[in-house]
Amino acid sequence: MKTLCLLRHAKSSWDDPTIPDHDRPLAPRGVKAARLVGRHLEQQGIRPDLILCSTALRATKTLHLVLAELDVQPPVETERGLYLCGAQALLTRLRKAPDSADTLMLLAHNPDIHDLGMSLAGHGDKEARHALRAKFPTGACAILVFDIAHWHEVERGEGRLTAFVQPRMLA
Repeated sequence: MKTLCLLRHAKSSWDDPTIPDHDRPLAPRGVKAARLVGRHLEQQGIRPDLILCSTALRATKTLHLVLAELDVQPPVETERGLYLCGAQALLTRLRKAPDSADTLMLLAHNPDIHDLGMSLAGHGDKEARHALRAKFPTGACAILVFDIAHWHEVERGEGRLTAFVQPRMLA
């Protein structure tokens, strides 16, 4: 069995329009949300064995804040290829993850993370699936479980969505 945590970066700042998109920092609201989600994941006993993270500043800062709340410090692989790459590229990367990671966190951007979550969540908590279909807000985290032994076996529609955590639910 494999567990996937799809985490969208927290709310970023648009205060300085001259900053390139890749380099936008977190907004104060995003800092608070990332801490809340990290704390929630820790309380739920969700501890990634590996984290794959976009290189965008808002993603790495979100990750830093989430990790500060977790009782584990798993290996982190930051990759430029996870930045606004499309859901298919995220899925391709996910399928290359090492099988030694039973719980994997993938931290990326919309619309990619939303599209990937929608395509993988074939069943599971009805309320969570409804919320996921509606929107994947900044700082949200979808938890999916797959009845597989190897990451390369991840298929669309085969994930069981067990939770869809949104920062506004935790405040």
